[in-house]
Amino acid sequence: MWPWGHLAVGYLLYSGLSRWRFDRLPGSAATLAVAFGTQFPDLVDKPLAWTFGVLASGRSLTHSLLTAVVICVLVVWYARRSGHSTIGIAFAVGYLSHPFADGVLSFVSGDYQYLAYLGWPLLDLPEYDTSAGFLARILGVEFTPFFALQIVLVALAFVVWGRDGYPVLAALRGWVVTWRERAAEQ
Repeated sequence: MWPWGHLAVGYLLYSGLSRWRFDRLPGSAATLAVAFGTQFPDLVDKPLAWTFGVLASGRSLTHSLLTAVVICVLVVWYARRSGHSTIGIAFAVGYLSHPFADGVLSFVSGDYQYLAYLGWPLLDLPEYDTSAGFLARILGVEFTPFFALQIVLVALAFVVWGRDGYPVLAALRGWVVTWRERAAEQ
């Protein structure tokens, strides 16, 4: 799945959870946390595999549920200790949505061997092409039904984000207004 697809899936899940569990709209800090969580596995695994050759695959270390659970437990624990539990939960929702979203196509098509990253290092990874870098992969995008689904999810997430009051943007607007007012007073 592409980064925008991960962002859409994570935000939709967190927005739903926030409404259902906390009975409120997602806040700006939680929205940033879920956004970071949705990208975290690729921010670690892809460079370590594609650029530095440290990992055998762009889906291994942080795509593994073993690693994901440990990291999420630590983040949620620390966030709760710091009095910011919703931020920790938002990160965990974003992060945990990522490996599952990556596996949807393999699951639906019955290519279960490509889900081995979920249990890495206990399960052996299939061979992946790690020779192409970021730019080559982006330039090689094909418009498939799965790619179209991601575009639909992005559109849906954008609508939900609007219904949620555009968290992050609303906070940025507030900061800009406050900054302008302070600047005008001086």
